[in-house]
Amino acid sequence: MAITGLKRVVITGLGPVTPIGLGAAAYAEAQRAGKSGITRITRFDPADVASKIAGEVSDSLDPYVDPREARKLDRYVQLALAAAALAVADSGLSEEELRGERTGTLLGSGIGGVKTFEDQAQVLHTRGPGRISPMFVPMQIANMGTGHVAMRYGATGPSSTVVTACATGTGAIGDAARYIQLGLADVMLAGGSEAAITPIAIGGFSNMKALSTRNDEPELASRPFAASRDGFVLGEGAGVVVLEEYEKARARGATIYAEIVGYGTSADAHHITMPAPEGRGAQVAMRMALATAGVNPEQVGYVNAHGTSTHFNDLHETQGIKHVFGDHARQLAISSTKSMTGHLLGAAGAIEAIAVAQALKDGVLPPTINLTDPDPELDLDYIPEGAREAQVEYALSNSFAFGGQNAALLFKRV
Repeated sequence: MAITGLKRVVITGLGPVTPIGLGAAAYAEAQRAGKSGITRITRFDPADVASKIAGEVSDSLDPYVDPREARKLDRYVQLALAAAALAVADSGLSEEELRGERTGTLLGSGIGGVKTFEDQAQVLHTRGPGRISPMFVPMQIANMGTGHVAMRYGATGPSSTVVTACATGTGAIGDAARYIQLGLADVMLAGGSEAAITPIAIGGFSNMKALSTRNDEPELASRPFAASRDGFVLGEGAGVVVLEEYEKARARGATIYAEIVGYGTSADAHHITMPAPEGRGAQVAMRMALATAGVNPEQVGYVNAHGTSTHFNDLHETQGIKHVFGDHARQLAISSTKSMTGHLLGAAGAIEAIAVAQALKDGVLPPTINLTDPDPELDLDYIPEGAREAQVEYALSNSFAFGGQNAALLFKRV
């Protein structure tokens, strides 16, 4: 049953910082073109790791983060600040309008400042504890993305940080929307950020056989739902959205991309890395998102899948969608934008929420690229032929995580 008596929440600003584009226009154009952002790793020499490819953000962050300030910030915080600046500019809100207790901040990161941790661990082992940077702790902890964004805009309202691995970005936006629905804030800056293209992170994921090793063809390596998929491709980046209470956004003449009408979370309670069979936990999150909106499965036209390009995720997500949507599953358009960006871990759900908002506003659904050899077990419509023009009323975005944590957001076209 839908929860009634809550304020409406809309998205009025988009701030994507991704391997395929920085800013809303560049990101949308790249999706529609089916652009791959996967290349050989340049952030370090990948000679000693099995997976030598990743989705790096190549655009300069200097317009958004003062280079002098950047020296005191882990890259994941720099990416968060850039994404927030883009989202705020896109929203048309002034810094004066954002300042104060009616604006809140809720970002997340799956890993946080792993590069800072890695660098200072080297200092510890080579030079001793007395040479560890006094900035080590405030640079690497996972809530500093939220903290710095709040300080940047003087936002003293509700503030928190989500850390649910690959479900982080989706959960952060869903949790932020609740503050507005309950009347505790008028505006929330929400999303996720991740910068884990480092030797320890790539090495760890490689050694657990999670990453693709299609090193000679980076742009073809992220292959959700394909029979030849061999693991996910790690990406970096950030996504921040400006959420506003609907009546206030409408009164100021804001551009409204989409409305957030449903949100669901759940736990598989099954395994540290493997999803529950048949996507049982994912089903709970999807059904909760539909139920909180009072929307029937048949009303949904598009699903932005978690779609990691790993065997069990793609299989169990497809099975979960079939259970939740029944016969309507074969009428759904489904795609994984990770085929283009790679998997941004804690930022994935945030940039995918942005992709969904753009799809609803513009009537163009992003494709799943590299799906040239569909897995016979995965027999739904994954938009493999390129971006598709379609007017969709409701769209769902899924995010699932190690630890069995799941999140789903339901969006409505406005």
